[in-house]
Amino acid sequence: MLTLSGLSKTYKTGDTALADVTLTVPEGQILGLIGPSGAGKSTLIRCINRLVEPTAGEVTLGKVNLVGLGKSELRRQRRRIGMIFQEYALVERLTVMENVLSGRLGYVPFWRSFLRKYPGADVQRAYQLLDRVGLIDHADKRADALSGGQRQRVGIARALAQDPELLLVDEPTASLDPKTSRQIMRLLTEICAERGLPAIVNIHDVPLAQQFMQRIVGLRAGRVVFDGSPDELTEATLTTIYGEEDWNEMRRGDEEQAKAEADARERMEALAQ
Repeated sequence: MLTLSGLSKTYKTGDTALADVTLTVPEGQILGLIGPSGAGKSTLIRCINRLVEPTAGEVTLGKVNLVGLGKSELRRQRRRIGMIFQEYALVERLTVMENVLSGRLGYVPFWRSFLRKYPGADVQRAYQLLDRVGLIDHADKRADALSGGQRQRVGIARALAQDPELLLVDEPTASLDPKTSRQIMRLLTEICAERGLPAIVNIHDVPLAQQFMQRIVGLRAGRVVFDGSPDELTEATLTTIYGEEDWNEMRRGDEEQAKAEADARERMEALAQ
């Protein structure tokens, strides 16, 4: 279980990115973070694993408060947190298998990682994970030969290779087309359900969040302004989260995208006849 208590982040410029965020994510729950650009979504995720240092508050994973840990202990605790990035963060020149195995770096001696000689059990586990994300036939391909959706699947497998107790997912569909986005979100939710794994997903696509998230937290100017189920996310609530102008613009964009997808399907059906 993850608990955030009074989590805040103020930069040296005086800008406040997070203000007194308090919430609990129980085992197995998938929580979606939504809000306008600059609301603090990415900062919140990065404060949890201390890629960004919080100004105040506590981040408790299980019974361990991650805030204030020294470098050595923080490195050990970070093994419990899998991170999936928007831009994949793969080593392009390495193979898919080598990228997945990099999820074990926190568990093996330096010489093993330097020589790329991982224990047999880790290699076998990596093959199992690649099979689970549908990439077993791509194990020996270089990462830069993959599509965006395939790269994101590698990122998921790499995070799972850590055997994490928590997943942090930062805009996993921002660079993907609508169909691939749904496939990635479905894969993430299935894996979390299989493992009882809690996850926090920073997601910009509101309909996608409503479709796949169990719980949604809305941030605005670094503060929690909504915390509830997708069914409770009304038009009025979304206007509160995004502001009237931004929400209306987002809604128009979603409608245009839906129409474009429908037109594309009609063209494909016409060509098939």
